[in-house]
Amino acid sequence: MKVLHLDENHPLLIEGLQALGYENHIDYKSPKDEIISKIGDYQGLIIRSRIPIDAEFLTKATNLKFIGRVGAGLENIDVDKAQEMDIRLFNAPEGNRNAVGEQALGMLLSLLNHLNRVDKQVRGGIWKREENRGIEIEGKTVGIIGYGNMGKAFAKKLKGFDCDVICYDILGGVGDQNARQVGMLEFKKRVDILSLHTPQTGLTINMINKEFIEEFHKPFWLINTARGRSVVTEDLVAALKSGKILGAGLDVLEYEKASFENLFGDDMPEAFKYLIQADNVLLSPHIAGWTIESKIKLSQTILDKITQEFAVS
Repeated sequence: MKVLHLDENHPLLIEGLQALGYENHIDYKSPKDEIISKIGDYQGLIIRSRIPIDAEFLTKATNLKFIGRVGAGLENIDVDKAQEMDIRLFNAPEGNRNAVGEQALGMLLSLLNHLNRVDKQVRGGIWKREENRGIEIEGKTVGIIGYGNMGKAFAKKLKGFDCDVICYDILGGVGDQNARQVGMLEFKKRVDILSLHTPQTGLTINMINKEFIEEFHKPFWLINTARGRSVVTEDLVAALKSGKILGAGLDVLEYEKASFENLFGDDMPEAFKYLIQADNVLLSPHIAGWTIESKIKLSQTILDKITQEFAVS
């Protein structure tokens, strides 16, 4: 069986597949049309996010048995078409859940203690203490939307902070010893800190909008290490200006795309201009699950799943 790798990952994945008897082929640079022209020769495909695996692509993948996506989500794959063609899909949320949990906690602590702002002040010769009093997590209610691998990892990190952790999920019965599952009405009534850990689906795109934000009973802090398109940036900015959202830690952005750098020009959206200037907003370039350790874990997870189902002699 031949496997085509479209993105570079930890070497253990190629080495592991080779040890199992697979023939590995690498193509990290060819455009989509060139990949489509040869995909019919392969039984396996390993990807991250470089090329969308849409219906057009899959129609040409007549011999494909599996796709391994070295990451948490499957939104860059036409899942329905893949299932129709009996192509097995493997992703690896187990591989970077700990990294995401740690980053979410780090962003929260930084926001509550104004660390981004005070670091800049001290470096500039400004020493302000009273103006930079922090806020403690203890005694607060942390609400997690999406209680799968990532949400559970974040809840686990909150143990020991003496806070109340609740979660909301479209699936029932997912609560555990680290978070109590509640309905959305109770969630919006009690939350002081909101952390998103949802995949990108039709239900989550533009989920955090003006109406959703206004339904919360208290002002709250927002952490988003999930997907940028879950938050309507203009509505987030309006809530930051009004004080309904006290601060935001954003590892992902609605504007996220390959040409992100092009935003820094004359056509920069007004909402984004506000975010990059606000000292109660913390931004990072989609690195919550992007650690040295997670690079190994992600590849190992995909290798393990392929081995379990498609081991060859």
